[in-house]
Amino acid sequence: MPGRNEGADAHHPGVRHEESPRHRHLASPVLEPAAGTGGPATAPAPAAGTTTAPAAGATTALGACGTLAEPELLLCPTCSAPLTDDAHRDRGLAGGSGRAAEGSDREGAGTDRLLAALRASESRFRAAFCDAVIGMALIDAEDRIIEVNPAFATLIGRGVGELARTHLHEIIDPEGMPDRLFPELVHGERERFRVEKQLKHREGHTVWSKVTVSLIRDGAGDPLYTLALVEDITEQRRLGDRLEYQALHDPLTRLPNRAYFFERLDAACLAPDDRPGPAEAADERRVGVCYLDLDGFAAINEALGHHIGDQLLIAVATRLRRGFDGRDTHLVARMGGDEFAVLVTDSLGSEQLTELAARILEVLERPFDVSGHRLVITASVGVVERSVHETTPTDLVKDADATLYWSKADGRARWTLYDPDRGAHQLTRQLLATALRPALERREFTIEYQPLVGLADGAVHGAEALVRWRHPRYGTLSPDRFIPLAEETGAIVPLGTWVLEESCRQARQWLTEFPDTETFVSVNLAARQIWDSDIVADVARALERTGLPARLLQLEITESALLGPGGRPLQALQALADMGVRIAIDDFGTGYSNLAYLSRLPVHVLKLDGTFIEGFREPAPTDRPGRPELRSRRSDADEQIVGAMVQLAHTLGLTVTAEGIESAAQAERLRLTGCDTAQGWYFARPGEAELVAAILREGRPALNGR
Repeated sequence: MPGRNEGADAHHPGVRHEESPRHRHLASPVLEPAAGTGGPATAPAPAAGTTTAPAAGATTALGACGTLAEPELLLCPTCSAPLTDDAHRDRGLAGGSGRAAEGSDREGAGTDRLLAALRASESRFRAAFCDAVIGMALIDAEDRIIEVNPAFATLIGRGVGELARTHLHEIIDPEGMPDRLFPELVHGERERFRVEKQLKHREGHTVWSKVTVSLIRDGAGDPLYTLALVEDITEQRRLGDRLEYQALHDPLTRLPNRAYFFERLDAACLAPDDRPGPAEAADERRVGVCYLDLDGFAAINEALGHHIGDQLLIAVATRLRRGFDGRDTHLVARMGGDEFAVLVTDSLGSEQLTELAARILEVLERPFDVSGHRLVITASVGVVERSVHETTPTDLVKDADATLYWSKADGRARWTLYDPDRGAHQLTRQLLATALRPALERREFTIEYQPLVGLADGAVHGAEALVRWRHPRYGTLSPDRFIPLAEETGAIVPLGTWVLEESCRQARQWLTEFPDTETFVSVNLAARQIWDSDIVADVARALERTGLPARLLQLEITESALLGPGGRPLQALQALADMGVRIAIDDFGTGYSNLAYLSRLPVHVLKLDGTFIEGFREPAPTDRPGRPELRSRRSDADEQIVGAMVQLAHTLGLTVTAEGIESAAQAERLRLTGCDTAQGWYFARPGEAELVAAILREGRPALNGR
């Protein structure tokens, strides 16, 4: 019983039981019969106030035994250690037979006091056991309840009395109990353990509890009972569940968030050794992702407000959840902003994923009614599907995100399946973008020059500077491979400054060697160089350092950059023109072509785009009877357009340069239109600066390598 095992005065094995001085008289010795006698000795009671000798029986007992026997022992209810007072017993033995009667009188009083102390201890333990706010249960070796306190009974909605002799498994679900710890406790190999378990309430629901199971041993140290302390943690569990839900779900749409998405994706991509089932089946598993982004969502936020945007996101999430969630192999998640993803575990192939992407686009095509606004949106979807053993969760999402932006670049409102070749190209772009600035520091860039030849006299008037990247891994890269990356990353500013100064230095060398030719150098200028740096100061510094006259420097800027929105570049170009620098519009005819604006620009040269020169590859048309062929018609149209642009440029006082000349026929036809200069492989391929010097020495261009 609990009163025999717990309480303020309970004893523990191995602890010496010392009592306070006022209790040492409680264990007086008593007489025991001598060996062989039939029972205890008896004597008439002495008269009050008189002293009598021991009775004959008692004397016989003493004579037979030779000493006083030990009194009947009272044991500690916890550890079974004796509770008699050894010191008092020793005093009784020293007093001799003359004090036997007095010891006998005191024995009864001492026993009463000891019993009263035990009852007080029992009362204190009973009060602590019954009034405790934490559930307590005393359990025997057969896992049956000996006694529980009211807190335990209330916890599971039962009465204290009805739980006696109830098997523990009727209350606590045995599943999930520690396989090793509980047997160790029962067999005395462990003192206690803690575990979180669900208790079965009378009304059918479960109560989460923290159970601490302790072992109670007997006086010999062997397991006797187990004591279970049960604390209700249902509210803590509910709070934990709510926090876990909030950590794994988007608060706006209630969809799983990025963290939950990656948890599921990680589980789907586990190695075969980490998953149950045959390894052969695990090797054949596939996984797919449809990564989607809403087209034009930022415009809705800006025009209608973020509260409308949030409502639209909720509506989109609802459609996606209803259409594609709720299956064991499908998960719809919000990845952030207006990006969503549909994860397909155990995919059947890329065809399944592309069909899913098409259905997503179809579902989102229907208009949304949001707070009185009828909104029509589209989505771009990137699709990735592959075998599990060929990928990792990080690579899968990275490729899906890249494919999504391919879909955006291809025109939006469409899905795009991941292409390894395109992915390799994108990876190369990223590697090049990262290596641009270090390459400039390692002097991996070089400059080649292509002559600009006068069509009227065949003389070299100048040369265009074309930067090349001598990449240690990819070989020599042309400007179209890295200049756009340099503009995106901002590396075009230091690269352009280096090209400008090197080109001016080379033009100064030509001037020194051939002072009569005054060969100019033409350098391409990116719009970002004007926006992100002081291009006027950069040019002035380059001219000063190299000693090149400003009239021998020509800067080329594209028409779209020059005539696009905003007029900031015009101020810089006007300042450069005032310094004497020549300004050329590159790729003229492909941008805005604002001819009225052209007359007010500080421009000296128009460089015609190569598409206008394609029609000049054939000889000049001759008089032919009948309807001309389509190619001849195009050739005639190109010639008329180029002639008109040349005439317009000359009217404005500008010179015209043609690019991409590949044959003598093209050069001749362009000369007849009035074009001033040209460049192309017909005259010379881009090469080292010595190529231009050699042509200048000869006094004529090396036509087609001749």
